[in-house]
Amino acid sequence: MVGIGEEAVALHGNGMNCAQCVLRACGKYTGLDENTAIAVAAGFGGGVRCGEICGAISGAVMAVGLAMGSENSMRVGALSKACSAAIREKYGVVRCLDLKRAGIPCDDLIKFGAETAEKLILENKE
Repeated sequence: MVGIGEEAVALHGNGMNCAQCVLRACGKYTGLDENTAIAVAAGFGGGVRCGEICGAISGAVMAVGLAMGSENSMRVGALSKACSAAIREKYGVVRCLDLKRAGIPCDDLIKFGAETAEKLILENKE
């Protein structure tokens, strides 16, 4: 069985950006259909198209927020910080441009982002 990280990386090979890959791979937790996930995350690749926060983090944050629901906004805020902190801890930075300059492949970030989102969702879903 293919894990969520591998599923997300395979989507990248099909031309999706990092945020789209993570959000779509987390579909079983978010309830989003494939087309909606792709559309919602379209502008978040490449650090919101300007090199800022990594799209894999953006996709993970979107997935966690959707999975937790609107009644858990305080919890979602804490889990959003956890998504960023996990990538910062592993890679040292969270900005897309900095990650690229460090030579970190998008596929590594996508895999880690999807796995981090899944972990946080499973550990925090009621």
